[in-house]
Amino acid sequence: MVISHRVKLSNTWRPPCSVLTVIRRLRCQFTFSTSCSECNDVLPWLEHKAGLEISSLLSIGNSAHGKSLVARHPIKPGDCLLKVPYNVQLAPDNLPKGIDTLLGDNVSNAAKVALLILYEQKLGQKSEWAPYITRLPRLEHMHNTIFWNDNELQMIQPSSLYHQTIMHKLFVEQEFPTIKKADFIRDVLTLEDFKYAFSLVTSRAWESSRGVSMIPFADFVNHSDLSDTIVLSNEEEQLSEVIADYSYAPGDEVLIRYGKFSNARLLLDFGFTLPCNKYEQVQVELTIPYEDNLRQLKLELLSRHKMPILKDVNGLSSSENSFALKEVRGYALDGQGRGIPQSIRAFARVVCCTSPLEMNDLAVEAAENDGRLARRPLKDKSREIEAHQFLHSKINELIEEYNASIKSLELPTTLCMVGKHDLRRQMAQCLLIGELRVLKSAALWLENYCATLFRV
Repeated sequence: MVISHRVKLSNTWRPPCSVLTVIRRLRCQFTFSTSCSECNDVLPWLEHKAGLEISSLLSIGNSAHGKSLVARHPIKPGDCLLKVPYNVQLAPDNLPKGIDTLLGDNVSNAAKVALLILYEQKLGQKSEWAPYITRLPRLEHMHNTIFWNDNELQMIQPSSLYHQTIMHKLFVEQEFPTIKKADFIRDVLTLEDFKYAFSLVTSRAWESSRGVSMIPFADFVNHSDLSDTIVLSNEEEQLSEVIADYSYAPGDEVLIRYGKFSNARLLLDFGFTLPCNKYEQVQVELTIPYEDNLRQLKLELLSRHKMPILKDVNGLSSSENSFALKEVRGYALDGQGRGIPQSIRAFARVVCCTSPLEMNDLAVEAAENDGRLARRPLKDKSREIEAHQFLHSKINELIEEYNASIKSLELPTTLCMVGKHDLRRQMAQCLLIGELRVLKSAALWLENYCATLFRV
């Protein structure tokens, strides 16, 4: 038994959104007054197609957050909630013969499944997948950032999600010309069609030995960052299954965890954000100033010790390095404990070197220990403080930028807006507020760390 993972297609971007909504796991019951009558035929159709029972415990329901999976009977931890065989999942090998060969390895598997969805949609009710395909979310209900216009994207400009979205749009545009070669949709397929279908796949699909697969019925389940339930791949029985980690009463909404995702990832992949997301993090980029006389030597030192140097669109080395910060909690806030990542602290120590001799000392220390550069506090206390004050100043600059952006998104309390743009504005606020919380915790840790060094 292995864990199924959400689709990730490259190292330079993260996949897009989903209409799947999310609610945080509250330790109480979620009672639904109505079932989802429009989806009553989905489970019987899928079980008939599979030739076996998919789930006796769940049904499709309507919650305040949209379609969901709801307990039909009492559920206890360890119960199998659903089993969906691989042969009733949509994967690249479901494409008509010849199409997969035509595409070859020139496009991602997610793009191939997107093409499959477009093909089945074109067949309409003649499609063997019609009960499922017709229940997929419509474009107007999707809020991942690939669908945001330029003005909406400006709302998240301080976040790394802004640039990730641009990279993702570029990736999809690069996939499109090859997909366009498919004979059966050549004359009608548009980039917007493909972007929509591609987003459906990367938001709802999972990976198994069969590759990227859409899992009917299972993809109605919503996400909670507090759930420990995940989708598992049973390679021996060739199926995907979900095992309960929590007790549910009839009528409760059943929740799983899509992954340990930050709000940036959730908004890019699935089109929603979580207040107080326990997996929140911020990507912070640091730069070695161009006016630094030792800049090239520092870049070479970082490169020799495998600290990543990002490249620009022309493949040229840049001095920007991206580091993931998570919220510093509990006793670590006093400047002790793990605090912020050692990698960003090491980068700051290198940046603050003022002579080749200091840089050589760092290289020698790394060679005499585990090979990692500048991972130990500098012997010169004043230089150690300077390095961390450098980080503190950079993070404070980001905090000011975030505060200004959040303030610009505020509306008078007398206004109650419910349109698409207003919903995305609220998501942008939630994203920035969560990332600001992380930045403030890092700034506090740095303040306390430097104060501790001053006292010693």
